[in-house]
Amino acid sequence: MFRPLIKLEEMRRKMNENGPTGGTLCVGIMAHVDAGKTTLSEQILLHTGKIRTTGRVDHGDAFMDNEALEQQRGITIFQEQASLLLDGDTKIVLIDTPGHEDFAAQRRRALLVMDLCILVVSCADRIQSGTKTIYREVRDAGIPILFFLNKTDQAGADPARTLNALRDTLDADILWADIADEAEREEIALRDEALLEEHLAGNVPESRYLEVLRNLVWTGTLSLCLAGSALQDRGVRELLTVIPKLYSGQAAQNAGEPFSGLVYRVRRQGGQRLSYIRVTSGYIVPKMEVQTITGPQKVHALYEAQGNRLTGMDICRSGDVAVVAGVAAVPGEWIGRGARAASVPEPMMVQELMPQAPLTKQKLLSDLRELEEEEPELCVRPAGEAIQVGLVGKTQQEVLVQLLKNRYGDSVTAGEPRVQYRETIREPVTGIGHYEPLRHYAEVWLRLLPGKTGSGITFESRVPPNSLDENWVRLIRTHIFEREHPGVLTGSPVTDLRVVLIGGRSHLKHTEGGDFREATCRALRQGLMQAANVLLEPFVAFELTLPAEVLPKVTGDLIGMNAQMEAPEYLTESEAVQRGRCRLAAIYDYPERFASLTHGDGRFAMQYCGHFPCMDQEEVVKRCGYMATEDPDNPCNSVFCSHGAGFPVTWDHVREWAHLAKDMEGHEDAVD
Repeated sequence: MFRPLIKLEEMRRKMNENGPTGGTLCVGIMAHVDAGKTTLSEQILLHTGKIRTTGRVDHGDAFMDNEALEQQRGITIFQEQASLLLDGDTKIVLIDTPGHEDFAAQRRRALLVMDLCILVVSCADRIQSGTKTIYREVRDAGIPILFFLNKTDQAGADPARTLNALRDTLDADILWADIADEAEREEIALRDEALLEEHLAGNVPESRYLEVLRNLVWTGTLSLCLAGSALQDRGVRELLTVIPKLYSGQAAQNAGEPFSGLVYRVRRQGGQRLSYIRVTSGYIVPKMEVQTITGPQKVHALYEAQGNRLTGMDICRSGDVAVVAGVAAVPGEWIGRGARAASVPEPMMVQELMPQAPLTKQKLLSDLRELEEEEPELCVRPAGEAIQVGLVGKTQQEVLVQLLKNRYGDSVTAGEPRVQYRETIREPVTGIGHYEPLRHYAEVWLRLLPGKTGSGITFESRVPPNSLDENWVRLIRTHIFEREHPGVLTGSPVTDLRVVLIGGRSHLKHTEGGDFREATCRALRQGLMQAANVLLEPFVAFELTLPAEVLPKVTGDLIGMNAQMEAPEYLTESEAVQRGRCRLAAIYDYPERFASLTHGDGRFAMQYCGHFPCMDQEEVVKRCGYMATEDPDNPCNSVFCSHGAGFPVTWDHVREWAHLAKDMEGHEDAVD
């Protein structure tokens, strides 16, 4: 939730002054809710011969919105795609994305492989905050934008006014996509010094304007704009004519290199797991073995997707997309050469799902793990008798509960949403972990220090020379990063922590790899038990655009939330913008009241801006009721051996029994 998209330079290398290279152009359609995005997708499919009649999302018969939940709710929930041909030889993959912010993760994953974005804007409404959010995400990803000003058939629609509003609101350079118009040619020439000289001299061929225009568009200097009505099929043919003109369609680069690809979607169909990939180098064929972060896996089959219909493929080359069966990966993961894991943001809101009898916790956990393959942002975790999942909003919660029922027959009770806290420490401390049941041995000393805000967990080794074999050091490092470590205040994930290995001991005969896992986790836990722990909560930056007359009421509400506010900015005498920062726990459910106060005329946008010290730590800790010493999965005690038997030593007495206590004297403070 509220996480910026990470730029992927590997994908952006495909962009050059003439546009993307490769056999396929990935075109995404994005929009704020109710702008007409899916209706435009239907018209494009009709014009390219993929469907015979258009459907509508609100009628439940749209080609791209084929899931039962989408048809029931009349909104796009899942990313979907279809392969098309324009002008007979320009192959595009059209990706329809959700507009509702609760499902923005699907939209952001589509950006990973997108070459061009068609951003649909309603001419019948003011520029929505969702449009601004999408624009920023697309621009941050380095993707060119083609605006389609929709609903020109509705009363009060004014394309020229909407274009000017886009220019002002987005601070963007946007031109009408009509190079046959002399005024537009002059505007293009004004943006290129060489072309301007030719333009002033006269008799410049259209191809020259088009050449410069391509460069301006694909480098993100300029965006183009068309207007029409998707519902009335106006402007759609012109849109489909513009795309091939902007696309050069050169031969694929990196075709002779080893295979690599990016997974951008996972779904299950007919009992098999399907990974949607964009090939970035080489090629992939059925029965081929590809490298993943878990090791080599064999491709069982390749498909081309037309909505939820799959047709077999013999080969997928660099620049193209395919659906792969047999490769277990997650969205955002690279496979093949340079295989690496996906970066999954921590959810800012969580809630617990309680299984209803006869459903068991184990069955619910298994089903949620399967859904997590498709939606990594769920961040599924056991939580006592319930299961904790990441959450964005109320609509997502309702969809998840219904999806569990429809797909698996699972009935669950959803708890109240709460923010995802994190924990850190205020001062340095030493943690000691010892694990010595019979015929096992490992001891680990960790110096824990506060890290910089937003740094996560870092690790370094400063063990005395020749005191611990390097293979054990590497293993300790692995155990620090192999899972999330809960804090001792509320059990929330630990972050912003420097972990320094300052000592360790193994036994020549009795030490096994698992012993250092036990000792490492116990050392970290024992250190946290001694530390001055700090509870962190998520904060968001907000931007509220609202009628000036209700500003005093909204300001009063924000003061009650202890929000930090800037001076309001007045756009006009009747419209103002209020910006600031606030804890998510206080403002999370405010949009509903804001909409009521502004009678639907306000725009509410907020963006995650970091975790900071909790303003009511004692109250939250008390309410949570977490007992660190009673967590069986995260012991803070150590195990020592005496007279041939292991026995526990509580965390506050471990130092007295530790074998390296004398050796570590004076070494602990040296790393601070």
